[in-house]
Amino acid sequence: MTDKNTTLVPEEGWHCLHLFYRIEYGQWQLLSREEQNAAKTNLASLVQEVRAMDSTQLLTLGMVTPKADIGFMLITPDLHNANSIEKRLSLSLGPDVLTPVYGYLSLTEESEYITTEEEYAQTLESSVRKDPAKLEEALRSFRERIKHYRQERVYPTLPDWPVVCFYNMSKRRGEQRNWYALPYDERRKLMKGHASVGREFAGKVKQLITGSTGLDDAEWGVTLFARDTFQIKAIVYKMRFDPVSAEYADFGEFYIGIQLPLDELFRRLQL
Repeated sequence: MTDKNTTLVPEEGWHCLHLFYRIEYGQWQLLSREEQNAAKTNLASLVQEVRAMDSTQLLTLGMVTPKADIGFMLITPDLHNANSIEKRLSLSLGPDVLTPVYGYLSLTEESEYITTEEEYAQTLESSVRKDPAKLEEALRSFRERIKHYRQERVYPTLPDWPVVCFYNMSKRRGEQRNWYALPYDERRKLMKGHASVGREFAGKVKQLITGSTGLDDAEWGVTLFARDTFQIKAIVYKMRFDPVSAEYADFGEFYIGIQLPLDELFRRLQL
């Protein structure tokens, strides 16, 4: 979409846009049947075009609550492309048909509290640490897991699980609780406990944490993927009791969508 000389690709990570719209049915009904069909074909062609772009993923969501009717989750390296796609999506069904109700920009990133080789080695049994061959094999396996973890955090492949939950969050900086005033080692210890709660939901919930400090109103965007809403409710509820959330986290609004192909989405929205 953009000239190679004018790309805005970050040093690390991909841009992530969450876009939610309300459908103005009164405006839609003013279009003739031919115009409505052309509008739906236009959106379908745009989605197909975007999904064919390098390192770009676009999810189409039917939103469940009256906060929004239709949603998109876009991941793409180039900010120019992200900006262009967002403008084209907003006009894809015709002028004034889609009204933006919420949008959020963030970047994929890895955690600053990732386990180091030295920390991992300390968790191994004494017999393994004292045997150079066993230690090297354990560390080699650890490096592969960390490599895969980093890849999925910074350059993720979005799952096709049907339920998608998005919310933003920030760490508190108040007089009583200030996350950024804590020593790094204490923050690291707290985050390890926080992560252990998330691991309890392995295979049930997939999490994508994207950074938005300096890019949007909060500090992170959190996208949860699940096969049913129970697991979304369960992980968020259990996380609330962890000190990182209970004492230091502030949350934005929650948006729930269902991943749907466009033809089903059009039927669902009665377009």
